[in-house]
Amino acid sequence: MRRRDFIRIAALAALMPAAVAGADRAQAEGVDVNAILHDPAAPNSGNPDGDVTIVAFLDYNCPYCKKSAPDLARVVKEDGHIRLIYKDWPVLTEASVYGAQLALAATYQGRYETVHDALMSIPGRRIDEQTMLKAVAASGVDLDRLMADLKAHIADIGGLLKRNAAQADSLGLSGTPTYLVGPLLASTLDYASFKRAVAEARRRQTSGE
Repeated sequence: MRRRDFIRIAALAALMPAAVAGADRAQAEGVDVNAILHDPAAPNSGNPDGDVTIVAFLDYNCPYCKKSAPDLARVVKEDGHIRLIYKDWPVLTEASVYGAQLALAATYQGRYETVHDALMSIPGRRIDEQTMLKAVAASGVDLDRLMADLKAHIADIGGLLKRNAAQADSLGLSGTPTYLVGPLLASTLDYASFKRAVAEARRRQTSGE
């Protein structure tokens, strides 16, 4: 996705859990709202009972994902009422798929965000598999267990990646990063833009728009 900072009102009102009518419309259009918001295998953080949900479609070779990542983490931490759902969507290179597999394998030892942060911290684009593995090894996770979990759960991890890709396709997404902030669809955001998006999502939820 081109480097830009935008928020546009999308035909995605269903992504706000309270918008029942919107959910019906989205289902009719082939968007499985429940699968996007409540896939039990999708890593998540923040407040599980938050009043705003951010769904982040990301690739570990996407420089704009890396640019936005610290600001997203900061907003979620400072706000305290945001539920964040990670959607690994490796669309750029074969190594991107490997990075996503490593991150998702880390969920089995409760360290997804540790690996996610390590991979997002690698500068540049077109990062190869060995560089990714080196960063993960330096992150402090149990690498032996991670690799064993990757082998043991590769089918489940692959299934999650396929579901994420299908969800992105159903939403008509064209690249990473893409953030669903309540009923808003956004691309590369900085700290201030994330805050504005969250505030607008809350306003719309309160007003019932």
